[in-house]
Amino acid sequence: MHVRIRGAIGVAAVAMSLVAAGLILSQPGVSHAGHSYVYSAEQAQAMVEQQAIPGSEFRANCGASHRRQDDPIVFQNQPGVSHMHEFFGNRTTNAQSTLTSLKAGTTNCAPVADKSAYWVPTLYKNGQAIAPDTVTIYYQGIHDRQRAVAHPQGLRYVVGNSKATSPDQNPAARWSCTTQSPSDRNFLNCPPGTKVETYLDFPTCWNGRDLDSANHRDHMAFAVGLVCPASHPVVVPRLEFLITYPVNGTGLSLGGTVNGVNVTSAPGYTFHGDFMNAWDQAELERRVRNCINAGYICGTDGNP
Repeated sequence: MHVRIRGAIGVAAVAMSLVAAGLILSQPGVSHAGHSYVYSAEQAQAMVEQQAIPGSEFRANCGASHRRQDDPIVFQNQPGVSHMHEFFGNRTTNAQSTLTSLKAGTTNCAPVADKSAYWVPTLYKNGQAIAPDTVTIYYQGIHDRQRAVAHPQGLRYVVGNSKATSPDQNPAARWSCTTQSPSDRNFLNCPPGTKVETYLDFPTCWNGRDLDSANHRDHMAFAVGLVCPASHPVVVPRLEFLITYPVNGTGLSLGGTVNGVNVTSAPGYTFHGDFMNAWDQAELERRVRNCINAGYICGTDGNP
Protein backbone atom coordinates (compact mmCIF):
# COMPACT_ATOMS: atom_id res chain seq x y z
CA MET A 1 0.00 0.00 0.00
CA HIS A 2 1.29 3.46 -0.87
CA VAL A 3 1.98 5.39 2.33
CA ARG A 4 2.26 9.15 2.80
CA ILE A 5 3.39 10.13 6.30
CA ARG A 6 2.41 13.73 6.97
CA GLY A 7 4.71 15.94 9.01
CA ALA A 8 3.41 15.77 12.58
CA ILE A 9 4.13 17.45 15.88
CA GLY A 10 5.19 15.22 18.80
CA VAL A 11 2.01 13.72 20.22
CA ALA A 12 2.55 13.06 23.90
CA ALA A 13 4.54 16.22 24.55
CA VAL A 14 2.00 18.41 22.81
CA ALA A 15 -1.00 16.94 24.59
CA MET A 16 0.69 17.16 27.99
CA SER A 17 1.75 20.76 27.42
CA LEU A 18 -1.76 21.75 26.44
CA VAL A 19 -3.24 20.32 29.59
CA ALA A 20 -0.49 21.74 31.79
CA ALA A 21 -0.95 25.18 30.32
CA GLY A 22 -4.68 25.02 30.86
CA LEU A 23 -5.21 26.04 27.26
CA ILE A 24 -7.24 22.97 26.36
CA LEU A 25 -9.80 22.04 28.92
CA SER A 26 -10.41 18.53 30.23
CA GLN A 27 -14.12 18.81 29.60
CA PRO A 28 -16.23 18.67 26.43
CA GLY A 29 -15.41 21.34 23.86
CA VAL A 30 -16.93 24.76 24.41
CA SER A 31 -18.15 26.68 21.40
CA HIS A 32 -17.81 30.43 21.07
CA ALA A 33 -18.59 32.80 18.23
CA GLY A 34 -17.93 31.65 14.69
CA HIS A 35 -15.21 29.04 14.39
CA SER A 36 -13.86 29.51 17.91
CA TYR A 37 -13.63 26.24 19.81
CA VAL A 38 -11.69 24.83 22.75
CA TYR A 39 -11.01 21.11 22.32
CA SER A 40 -10.93 18.76 25.29
CA ALA A 41 -7.51 17.33 26.14
CA GLU A 42 -8.70 13.91 25.00
CA GLN A 43 -9.93 15.19 21.66
CA ALA A 44 -6.81 17.32 21.16
CA GLN A 45 -4.56 14.33 21.73
CA ALA A 46 -6.61 12.17 19.37
CA MET A 47 -6.46 14.89 16.73
CA VAL A 48 -2.66 15.18 16.90
CA GLU A 49 -2.12 11.41 17.02
CA GLN A 50 -4.15 10.88 13.87
CA GLN A 51 -2.32 13.49 11.80
CA ALA A 52 0.46 11.03 10.90
CA ILE A 53 -1.65 7.93 10.27
CA PRO A 54 -1.85 6.70 6.65
CA GLY A 55 -4.71 4.61 5.37
CA SER A 56 -6.81 3.54 2.45
CA GLU A 57 -8.12 6.49 0.46
CA PHE A 58 -9.60 8.18 -2.55
CA ARG A 59 -9.28 11.83 -3.43
CA ALA A 60 -10.70 14.82 -5.24
CA ASN A 61 -8.43 17.35 -6.93
CA CYS A 62 -10.06 20.76 -6.72
CA GLY A 63 -9.10 24.30 -7.61
CA ALA A 64 -9.59 27.64 -5.93
CA SER A 65 -13.06 28.61 -7.10
CA HIS A 66 -13.78 32.01 -5.60
CA ARG A 67 -13.22 34.28 -2.61
CA ARG A 68 -16.01 35.79 -0.51
CA GLN A 69 -16.77 37.14 2.95
CA ASP A 70 -19.37 34.39 3.33
CA ASP A 71 -19.73 31.29 5.49
CA PRO A 72 -22.87 29.23 4.77
CA ILE A 73 -22.36 27.12 7.92
CA VAL A 74 -21.48 29.63 10.63
CA PHE A 75 -23.23 32.66 9.08
CA GLN A 76 -25.92 31.07 6.98
CA ASN A 77 -28.01 33.57 4.98
CA GLN A 78 -25.79 36.44 6.16
CA PRO A 79 -23.76 37.52 3.10
CA GLY A 80 -20.65 39.59 3.72
CA VAL A 81 -20.61 39.00 7.48
CA SER A 82 -17.71 36.56 7.67
CA HIS A 83 -14.02 37.23 7.27
CA MET A 84 -12.62 36.37 3.84
CA HIS A 85 -12.68 32.73 2.82
CA GLU A 86 -11.19 30.81 -0.10
CA PHE A 87 -13.73 28.39 -1.59
CA PHE A 88 -12.88 25.15 -3.42
CA GLY A 89 -15.01 22.75 -5.39
CA ASN A 90 -18.56 23.94 -5.86
CA ARG A 91 -18.55 27.17 -7.86
CA THR A 92 -21.86 28.42 -6.44
CA THR A 93 -21.03 28.37 -2.72
CA ASN A 94 -22.19 31.50 -0.91
CA ALA A 95 -23.93 32.49 2.31
CA GLN A 96 -27.26 31.08 1.08
CA SER A 97 -25.93 27.70 -0.01
CA THR A 98 -27.96 24.60 0.79
CA LEU A 99 -27.70 20.98 -0.32
CA THR A 100 -30.26 21.73 -3.02
CA SER A 101 -28.34 24.71 -4.41
CA LEU A 102 -25.02 22.86 -4.32
CA LYS A 103 -26.47 19.87 -6.18
CA ALA A 104 -27.79 22.26 -8.84
CA GLY A 105 -24.39 23.95 -9.16
CA THR A 106 -21.15 23.01 -10.86
CA THR A 107 -17.75 22.01 -9.49
CA ASN A 108 -14.11 22.48 -10.40
CA CYS A 109 -13.21 19.22 -8.66
CA ALA A 110 -12.14 16.04 -10.39
CA PRO A 111 -14.31 14.01 -10.18
CA VAL A 112 -17.34 16.07 -11.16
CA ALA A 113 -19.42 13.73 -8.98
CA ASP A 114 -18.12 15.78 -6.05
CA LYS A 115 -20.18 18.96 -5.82
CA SER A 116 -19.28 19.48 -2.17
CA ALA A 117 -18.30 22.87 -0.80
CA TYR A 118 -14.94 23.22 0.94
CA TRP A 119 -13.46 26.42 2.33
CA VAL A 120 -10.70 27.86 4.52
CA PRO A 121 -9.62 31.39 5.48
CA THR A 122 -7.86 33.27 2.71
CA LEU A 123 -4.05 33.38 2.88
CA TYR A 124 -2.33 36.76 2.50
CA LYS A 125 1.29 37.68 1.82
CA ASN A 126 2.20 41.25 2.68
CA GLY A 127 -1.51 42.10 2.58
CA GLN A 128 -2.13 40.58 -0.87
CA ALA A 129 -4.62 37.68 -1.15
CA ILE A 130 -3.01 34.50 -2.50
CA ALA A 131 -4.95 31.79 -4.32
CA PRO A 132 -3.70 28.21 -3.83
CA ASP A 133 -1.66 26.42 -6.47
CA THR A 134 -3.28 23.07 -5.74
CA VAL A 135 -5.97 21.67 -3.46
CA THR A 136 -6.29 17.95 -2.79
CA ILE A 137 -9.14 16.61 -0.69
CA TYR A 138 -8.35 13.15 0.67
CA TYR A 139 -11.01 10.78 2.01
CA GLN A 140 -9.15 8.25 4.16
CA GLY A 141 -9.81 5.11 6.16
CA ILE A 142 -7.45 5.46 9.11
CA HIS A 143 -9.31 3.24 11.61
CA ASP A 144 -12.14 0.67 11.45
CA ARG A 145 -12.00 1.11 7.69
CA GLN A 146 -14.21 -1.90 7.05
CA ARG A 147 -16.99 -0.25 9.09
CA ALA A 148 -16.67 3.16 7.47
CA VAL A 149 -19.74 4.48 5.67
CA ALA A 150 -20.20 7.32 3.23
CA HIS A 151 -20.98 10.75 4.59
CA PRO A 152 -24.71 11.39 4.16
CA GLN A 153 -25.70 14.13 1.74
CA GLY A 154 -26.04 17.45 3.56
CA LEU A 155 -23.64 16.59 6.38
CA ARG A 156 -21.67 19.67 7.36
CA TYR A 157 -19.04 20.36 9.97
CA VAL A 158 -16.01 22.52 10.77
CA VAL A 159 -12.62 21.98 12.39
CA GLY A 160 -10.05 24.31 13.95
CA ASN A 161 -10.09 27.33 16.23
CA SER A 162 -10.25 30.71 14.49
CA LYS A 163 -10.00 32.60 17.78
CA ALA A 164 -6.86 30.88 19.04
CA THR A 165 -4.51 33.34 20.76
CA SER A 166 -1.54 30.95 20.77
CA PRO A 167 -0.47 27.86 18.80
CA ASP A 168 -1.39 25.59 21.71
CA GLN A 169 -5.05 26.56 21.37
CA ASN A 170 -5.48 25.07 17.89
CA PRO A 171 -4.16 21.51 17.44
CA ALA A 172 -5.81 21.40 14.01
CA ALA A 173 -3.45 23.99 12.47
CA ARG A 174 -0.50 22.50 10.59
CA TRP A 175 1.84 24.40 8.25
CA SER A 176 4.90 23.14 6.44
CA CYS A 177 7.06 23.74 3.36
CA THR A 178 7.15 21.59 0.26
CA THR A 179 10.16 19.23 0.15
CA GLN A 180 10.44 19.46 3.96
CA SER A 181 8.74 17.25 6.56
CA PRO A 182 8.64 19.33 9.79
CA SER A 183 5.40 21.16 10.51
CA ASP A 184 4.30 23.86 12.88
CA ARG A 185 1.01 25.38 14.00
CA ASN A 186 2.14 28.80 12.88
CA PHE A 187 3.63 29.86 9.56
CA LEU A 188 7.12 28.68 8.73
CA ASN A 189 9.65 30.82 6.89
CA CYS A 190 9.83 28.56 3.85
CA PRO A 191 13.11 28.96 1.94
CA PRO A 192 13.43 29.95 -1.72
CA GLY A 193 12.54 27.10 -4.05
CA THR A 194 9.80 25.78 -1.75
CA LYS A 195 6.14 26.64 -1.28
CA VAL A 196 3.93 27.02 1.76
CA GLU A 197 1.55 24.14 2.33
CA THR A 198 -1.04 23.31 4.95
CA TYR A 199 -2.83 20.16 6.06
CA LEU A 200 -6.16 20.09 7.84
CA ASP A 201 -7.64 16.88 9.28
CA PHE A 202 -11.31 16.42 10.12
CA PRO A 203 -12.95 14.05 12.66
CA THR A 204 -14.01 10.53 11.71
CA CYS A 205 -16.86 9.76 14.11
CA TRP A 206 -20.49 10.82 13.55
CA ASN A 207 -23.41 10.55 15.97
CA GLY A 208 -25.45 8.90 13.20
CA ARG A 209 -28.37 11.32 13.56
CA ASP A 210 -27.61 14.97 12.95
CA LEU A 211 -26.39 16.61 9.76
CA ASP A 212 -25.34 19.66 11.80
CA SER A 213 -25.32 20.90 15.39
CA ALA A 214 -25.59 24.28 17.09
CA ASN A 215 -21.82 24.79 17.11
CA HIS A 216 -21.29 22.77 13.91
CA ARG A 217 -19.03 20.30 15.76
CA ASP A 218 -20.89 18.39 18.45
CA HIS A 219 -22.38 15.87 16.00
CA MET A 220 -18.81 14.84 15.11
CA ALA A 221 -15.87 13.59 17.21
CA PHE A 222 -12.28 12.42 16.87
CA ALA A 223 -11.65 8.74 17.56
CA VAL A 224 -9.91 8.35 20.92
CA GLY A 225 -7.35 5.56 20.72
CA LEU A 226 -8.64 5.04 17.17
CA VAL A 227 -12.04 4.02 18.57
CA CYS A 228 -15.17 6.09 18.07
CA PRO A 229 -16.88 7.06 21.33
CA ALA A 230 -20.24 5.49 22.12
CA SER A 231 -21.88 8.88 21.58
CA HIS A 232 -20.54 8.98 18.00
CA PRO A 233 -20.50 5.34 16.85
CA VAL A 234 -20.60 5.78 13.06
CA VAL A 235 -17.22 5.74 11.29
CA VAL A 236 -16.82 8.02 8.27
CA PRO A 237 -13.72 8.59 6.15
CA ARG A 238 -11.34 11.24 7.38
CA LEU A 239 -11.25 14.37 5.27
CA GLU A 240 -7.78 15.80 4.88
CA PHE A 241 -7.15 19.04 3.01
CA LEU A 242 -3.70 19.43 1.45
CA ILE A 243 -3.35 22.97 0.11
CA THR A 244 -0.21 24.37 -1.54
CA TYR A 245 0.32 28.10 -2.09
CA PRO A 246 2.74 29.71 -4.60
CA VAL A 247 4.59 31.72 -1.95
CA ASN A 248 7.35 31.30 0.62
CA GLY A 249 9.28 33.46 3.08
CA THR A 250 7.69 35.83 5.57
CA GLY A 251 4.78 38.29 5.58
CA LEU A 252 2.04 35.64 5.75
CA SER A 253 -1.33 36.06 7.47
CA LEU A 254 -4.92 34.82 7.28
CA GLY A 255 -8.36 36.27 7.03
CA GLY A 256 -9.88 36.35 10.49
CA THR A 257 -11.95 38.20 13.04
CA VAL A 258 -10.44 40.13 15.96
CA ASN A 259 -12.72 41.75 18.55
CA GLY A 260 -15.63 41.46 16.16
CA VAL A 261 -13.78 43.12 13.27
CA ASN A 262 -12.86 41.22 10.10
CA VAL A 263 -9.12 41.43 9.42
CA THR A 264 -6.52 40.05 7.02
CA SER A 265 -3.79 39.83 9.67
CA ALA A 266 -4.70 36.67 11.63
CA PRO A 267 -1.79 34.32 12.50
CA GLY A 268 -1.35 30.85 11.05
CA TYR A 269 -2.47 29.12 14.25
CA THR A 270 -6.03 30.38 13.68
CA PHE A 271 -6.42 28.13 10.61
CA HIS A 272 -9.72 26.27 10.25
CA GLY A 273 -11.88 24.67 7.58
CA ASP A 274 -15.43 23.80 6.57
CA PHE A 275 -17.17 21.02 4.63
CA MET A 276 -20.68 20.66 3.19
CA ASN A 277 -21.25 17.27 1.56
CA ALA A 278 -22.91 17.37 -1.86
CA TRP A 279 -21.37 14.29 -3.50
CA ASP A 280 -23.44 12.16 -5.81
CA GLN A 281 -24.38 9.69 -3.10
CA ALA A 282 -24.16 6.50 -5.16
CA GLU A 283 -20.69 7.47 -6.40
CA LEU A 284 -19.49 8.38 -2.91
CA GLU A 285 -20.74 5.06 -1.57
CA ARG A 286 -18.96 3.19 -4.38
CA ARG A 287 -15.67 4.86 -3.54
CA VAL A 288 -16.02 4.17 0.18
CA ARG A 289 -16.80 0.54 -0.58
CA ASN A 290 -14.14 -0.06 -3.24
CA CYS A 291 -11.34 2.07 -1.75
CA ILE A 292 -11.84 2.74 1.96
CA ASN A 293 -13.48 -0.54 3.01
CA ALA A 294 -11.37 -2.66 0.67
CA GLY A 295 -8.09 -1.12 1.84
CA TYR A 296 -6.88 0.43 -1.42
CA ILE A 297 -5.28 3.72 -2.43
CA CYS A 298 -7.46 5.13 -5.22
CA GLY A 299 -7.15 8.14 -7.47
CA THR A 300 -9.71 10.69 -8.55
CA ASP A 301 -11.52 8.03 -10.60
CA GLY A 302 -12.27 6.06 -7.46
CA ASN A 303 -10.41 2.98 -8.69
CA PRO A 304 -7.37 1.28 -7.06
